Amino acid sequence: MNLAEDIGFTYLAFFVITAIFSFLINSLFLKFSKTLGMRNNVENMIRWEEAAKPSFGGISFYILFLLSVSTFSIFFDTGDMIANKQLVGLIIATTLAFLMGLADDAYNTIPLLKFSTQVCCGLILIYTGTYIEIFSSTALNYGITLFWVVAIMNAMNLLDNMDAVSGVVSVFIILSAMLVIYTQNDLSNVYFLLLIGVLSGVLGFLYFNWHPSKIYMGDTGSQFLGLFLGLIGIVYFWNLPNNTVIASSDLLDGVNLNSLSLLDISKNVTVAMLVFIIPIVDTTTVFVNRISKGTSPFIGGKDHTTHHLFYLGLSDRKVAMLFISISTASLLLVYLIIRHISPWDYSHLALFSTYILLVFSLLFYTTKVSSPDQMKRKEKREQQHTSTMHVKDQ
Repeated sequence: MNLAEDIGFTYLAFFVITAIFSFLINSLFLKFSKTLGMRNNVENMIRWEEAAKPSFGGISFYILFLLSVSTFSIFFDTGDMIANKQLVGLIIATTLAFLMGLADDAYNTIPLLKFSTQVCCGLILIYTGTYIEIFSSTALNYGITLFWVVAIMNAMNLLDNMDAVSGVVSVFIILSAMLVIYTQNDLSNVYFLLLIGVLSGVLGFLYFNWHPSKIYMGDTGSQFLGLFLGLIGIVYFWNLPNNTVIASSDLLDGVNLNSLSLLDISKNVTVAMLVFIIPIVDTTTVFVNRISKGTSPFIGGKDHTTHHLFYLGLSDRKVAMLFISISTASLLLVYLIIRHISPWDYSHLALFSTYILLVFSLLFYTTKVSSPDQMKRKEKREQQHTSTMHVKDQ
């Protein structure tokens, strides 16, 4: 079959088939696996819900990712596919991230091992040619890439703290990347098919993860998604087409910044921030609050933006819907930038930066005006009111 003749139908059929496959995989695991990732009784392990649930959602992500890679060879001329270092690097890095997450769900590995593996994943991407390119200094580009990969892998792990949240955020990051590919008229790109496959995996998982959830994503899913989405962020947001590389200055390894280069770079950074706005804001908020209190930001807790929104009175479903709304707004803004704003100038930078700061400020503010005690007092008042009404009825 020639994909060019009917690419839309082919992708639609692939999406439907893989979405159903994802649903069936998770149904099968839910029926036969009841223990993977159930670490509620492990010391220092803090879960948002009291009930223990299996954490195998990420297995379907990885299976569909591999299925997408295999399927690509059916519809395209892939003579150079094995020679594609970036694709090979992606497969190796995602496999390593998946196995590390699986080990963590099964055996509760030490944080140092997880961090070391994340660094290795970043190094694999760099070695195979996938890295952020905004400086003429290779060392700076590599350093930013490593920080980005490790940060996003941890951010997706931290964001997996309430039903559906991490899943819906991943969906919109994937949609943003697909939008960029579509505007580039590059639908025959292997990444587009990979994005469809992973999107199907996440949607099939979300059916069981929507509140009240039956399964969790676990580290298996969050580490795979963190690595995969981190790479997608590098390729399609940090390295947007037509970006200008900074020339050298004395302050940065002899690199001299110029206004045109800074504008191009600010556009790419703004797009990346918009797409990843929720994991970036949530992780930053948690780190700032925990460090200010003198506690470790790497130990789990019920102090994320999602939790504080719940303390303010939003249900788990409403928190997920709020994040869907924020992600939708960000997706529309990304579309506006890449399709209708040219040339990019400082007024655009100020406008979109204001939106980013507004989202951060509002979510950060919720962590300062809400607490678990506030929620408990509200529940107590509701119970007293219910008891009073019950007495009156008698």
